[in-house]
Amino acid sequence: MLKTHHGSCHCGAVKFEADLDLAAGTGKCNCSICTKKRGWNAQVKPDAFRLLTDPVALGDYQFGSNSAHHVFCKTCGVSSFGHGYVEEIGGAYVSVSIACLDDLSPAEMAALPVQHMDGAGNNWWNAPEVTGHM
Repeated sequence: MLKTHHGSCHCGAVKFEADLDLAAGTGKCNCSICTKKRGWNAQVKPDAFRLLTDPVALGDYQFGSNSAHHVFCKTCGVSSFGHGYVEEIGGAYVSVSIACLDDLSPAEMAALPVQHMDGAGNNWWNAPEVTGHM
């Protein structure tokens, strides 16, 4: 079910809302940056995401193909969302951090369906052999 969720970074300088169907699934990846950030995300099209604060509060980090913007709060460093363009997943996207959704309880988070992706092996459509650390 599509629902508008509200999220933020740790200090509150970055706030957003996103229309998400979390029952449709969330994703955890083992690529180099997701492993370091323990990334757990839900993806939406850009028109389903609204940044509610001034984008000047955001820093931007890119690497590799530069197809993804790994944005973060300049004050507290938390990455509450990212965005980019990857043709193989349907083009433009916003990736919202599940842990930054302020209106989900820990029990609701624990019940979310999760798909594991092997980004480290460039085998994105399959789960890696080991997922317990993700």
